[in-house]
Amino acid sequence: MPQHYPSPTQSSHWAALEQAAETLDTLSLPQLIKDSAHPFTHDFVTCGPITLDASRHLITKPIWNHLKGLAEDQKLSEFRDKMFAGDKINIFEKRSVLHTALRKPRQSEIKVDGHNVMPDVYDVLDRMELFCKSIHDKNTITDIVNIGIGGSYLGPEMVSHALTPYHIKGINAHFVANIDGHDLQATLEKCKPQSTLFLIASKTFTTQETMTNAHSAKQWIVNHLGEQAVIHHFAALSTNMDAAKTFGIKQENVFPFWDWVGGRFSLWSAIGLPIALTIGFENFRALLDGAAKMDDHFVNAPFDQNIPVILALVGLWYRTFCNMPALAILPYDQRLDRLPAYLQQLDMESNGKSVDRNNKPFSYKSGPILFGEPGTNGQHAFYQLIHQGQTIIPCEFIGIVKNHHEYDHHHRILNAHLLAQAKALAEGRNLEDAGGNPQKVFKGNRPCSLIMLDCLTPDALGQLIALYEHKIFVQGLVWNINSFDQWGVELGKQIASHILEHFDNPQDSDLDHMTCKLLGILT
Repeated sequence: MPQHYPSPTQSSHWAALEQAAETLDTLSLPQLIKDSAHPFTHDFVTCGPITLDASRHLITKPIWNHLKGLAEDQKLSEFRDKMFAGDKINIFEKRSVLHTALRKPRQSEIKVDGHNVMPDVYDVLDRMELFCKSIHDKNTITDIVNIGIGGSYLGPEMVSHALTPYHIKGINAHFVANIDGHDLQATLEKCKPQSTLFLIASKTFTTQETMTNAHSAKQWIVNHLGEQAVIHHFAALSTNMDAAKTFGIKQENVFPFWDWVGGRFSLWSAIGLPIALTIGFENFRALLDGAAKMDDHFVNAPFDQNIPVILALVGLWYRTFCNMPALAILPYDQRLDRLPAYLQQLDMESNGKSVDRNNKPFSYKSGPILFGEPGTNGQHAFYQLIHQGQTIIPCEFIGIVKNHHEYDHHHRILNAHLLAQAKALAEGRNLEDAGGNPQKVFKGNRPCSLIMLDCLTPDALGQLIALYEHKIFVQGLVWNINSFDQWGVELGKQIASHILEHFDNPQDSDLDHMTCKLLGILT
């Protein structure tokens, strides 16, 4: 008989939180910040280079205790331990969820179906290290072009861009994902065939967008260097050895990963090869080590001092009980400009669900609409709505203490704006201070978290990414949903394949009338 997972609505804490949300308008952030009744106002929460300031939240100690109680009722600690142990918590696909194993120490033992996966993990990591050394020692490759989509694109691109101060001199990283030919064309125009290495990132080696771009890139190499050059200019991040061989890639240049590594959690695996090639394997190892430190923090820190748990339960309070539909991720570092897009997939693909783990529809809200842009650029764009719009949007600001550039005055201004935005959201401005002009009134009482990194190093970035992975896991577990499948991306793909079959003869298809008319325009 299949396991039954209790609905969070059955917890007594759920009803208490619903009741507390009805009095949300009576809470004052400026007062809470001064009040000992607020659970987070008097101390920062730290994990290595990461400091969390959670003082600006519409949460009292009773609310926080109910949130913790709800997480306990949903057996958060038990299912966290199941995930780390390799249990098949991805219940609908009957898979383990073990991206955490990819950053464990070599001597660790984690079993899936009785098999210790750690030797397999390190076999691939060791091969990646040798491959990186070979590429860097030969000094003939100047451009790395990663061709993937979704998790095999967003993570490596985000990390590679964020760690630009660590780039190996003479190596340029490019990332192609869109099936739109402009994406590939714009990249190839920057590269020279004889010094370009393509990485084809597709677990199955069948993803339509990826393989279309891969075959076009292959033709580009053949046109310039001949068929015999393909073997020297392509590597694969895939488990489909036969398909990679048919494509023309040497077996030793195919780097596998496993079905217990979800795409959006895969940058720690062979999918991270473009990162390692760009910043060097030592720095890639530091990225993994940073994530492992956050894993340890998530497993061992009590809920009151556990950064992923705090951010998860705070976010759940706003989304589910306070009916706040969105979350803004606002990094105050230009190098993190791709972090919001990366977290969009990580969060919205994981928890954008309406059916629970019992295969039953639920009516409560799960999964925020996530968006963001680096500060201070966003301040001159959508912050207007965040400050004065009718929808309250919780914010997560990310700041960096030490910079990697010589313009210290710029950095002071940047961080002054960071602190000012958090203060303005919380405190607002009343009519008197606005000179009697209602257009200049800020209601305030708008919540935010501040996440500060000592410096944007590989280690710190690894910790930050793992923090968000665990935050999303916690929220999904409390919402009683499976955060590790993504059936919502399938239907559009299937319909697109069907439409493509009828592109030249739309009238001979079973497509609806308006789709046929649009095909007539497009063809």
